[in-house]
Amino acid sequence: MTTLRLILGDQLNAAHSWFRVPRADVLYLMMEVRSETDYVRHHAQKVLAIFAAMRAFAAALEAAGHRVRYLKIGDADNRQAFAANLAQVAAECGATRFERMEADEWRVERLLDEAAQTLALPHAVVGSEHFLADRVELAQRFAAKVPRMEFFYRDMRRRHRILVDAEDGPVGGVWNFDAQNREKWPGDPPAPEWPWGGHDLTTLWDEIIAAGVQTIGTPHAERVRWPLTRREARTGLAHFVEHALPWFGPYQDAMSTRSTTLFHSGLSFALNIKLLHPRELIDAAVGAWQAGKVELASCEGFVRQILGWREFVRGVYWARMPGYAQGNALDARRPLPGWYWTGDTKMACLRYAIGQSLDTAYAHHIQRLMITGNFALLAGCDPDAVDAWYLGIYADAFEWVEMPNTRGMSQFADGGVIASKPYAGAASYIGKQSDYCKACAYDPRRRHGRDVGKSGEPACPFNSLYWDFLLRHQARFARNPRMAMPYKAWAKMDEAERAATLAQAAHYLGRLDTL
Repeated sequence: MTTLRLILGDQLNAAHSWFRVPRADVLYLMMEVRSETDYVRHHAQKVLAIFAAMRAFAAALEAAGHRVRYLKIGDADNRQAFAANLAQVAAECGATRFERMEADEWRVERLLDEAAQTLALPHAVVGSEHFLADRVELAQRFAAKVPRMEFFYRDMRRRHRILVDAEDGPVGGVWNFDAQNREKWPGDPPAPEWPWGGHDLTTLWDEIIAAGVQTIGTPHAERVRWPLTRREARTGLAHFVEHALPWFGPYQDAMSTRSTTLFHSGLSFALNIKLLHPRELIDAAVGAWQAGKVELASCEGFVRQILGWREFVRGVYWARMPGYAQGNALDARRPLPGWYWTGDTKMACLRYAIGQSLDTAYAHHIQRLMITGNFALLAGCDPDAVDAWYLGIYADAFEWVEMPNTRGMSQFADGGVIASKPYAGAASYIGKQSDYCKACAYDPRRRHGRDVGKSGEPACPFNSLYWDFLLRHQARFARNPRMAMPYKAWAKMDEAERAATLAQAAHYLGRLDTL
């Protein structure tokens, strides 16, 4: 009697109850397959880091006494798809039962359901024992109407007794310190270094290339700087709490050419492949605040990202899939400019954010939301293309967390399921939060070419595209109280100014690939 248990590449949870006691009648199957490397084109470091972490996890299981069958990407007997490999290994080991954890992605869950039916074995699906909110409960709760994240977050804090007082109110008297956490980083205090030194994965990279996997970005295979084991992930967490969390709050929305990460943790990759549990991150942050090492605003801001936003978008995803993937409420149809894959643009903010992403497989949430996402929104780029780009380019991107952030929060393609207004902004926002504009070929003070600025540089595309976006969608957004101010500002402009701004936008929209 053999039970075949499948472990996916984002299910590396050593604390899962499956692994408490080795069993001679259980065989764990792990596989690197082309069906997962090829459904979008992924960053080279994402593929390298996930495969390397999987191999390290398999080795740890074997060292603990578990039976493991591991299929590498280049193995001759690798059928390169879940169902085919499951059928093959089940026949090899004489499996009499199949078990798996819940998949986080709807696409994978469907594929594995179909594979289980093909196996025609008794089977069971167990929880991943990772998230703080139950998936079925969230899907039911969010099916009819999705609550605003802020109220979901407050409920989660009460439910899990995190940063609440004896009366279920917020410690410190307020639930949210977001208004305090929007400072521009002046360069001091210095941003800490990335906590992981790197792994030489050149042999693995050779295997990936030989298997024909197509990737984007720079592999840096000789020094892949992502945590590959739970021990490394925990080291990164301790480093963040000591060196970055004290300044995370005020500078969490800041961007700078002098630091790719500033005071962000870089832990989302480890968290999303389950080397870390979300409660570990929350408890570490709260513990630092209780010990007087960080201010409440920094602690709460970080907790909100984990306990609030991460759990919230998962609920939206599972409540609204598969239809959520087809949302295009603003009827955006333009292709992404080609420089999203090269970083070769004269716009300094986009050149830096995209170049960093291609080089490191990382960008923090404001770079994603207000630089790369903001431009795609203003330009009316197809959310399918935007989805595929975000899902591929970032090491931490898995569809359940990427899609609601991209299609919902960033592109407003869900029509307001997640966000009450589109996150659109002009050059002024970028200038307030970063130093990007200083080295740009475009003038952030200008909307069009009529009012020649001191530098004589062409007008920043974000400015005219911002107003063009508002005018294209005026019927939808003009009555939104959160957008009343920009529409009033537009109404006060003289006719010549408005016409010149829209003409500038039309000019840029006709040549996006050359900006």
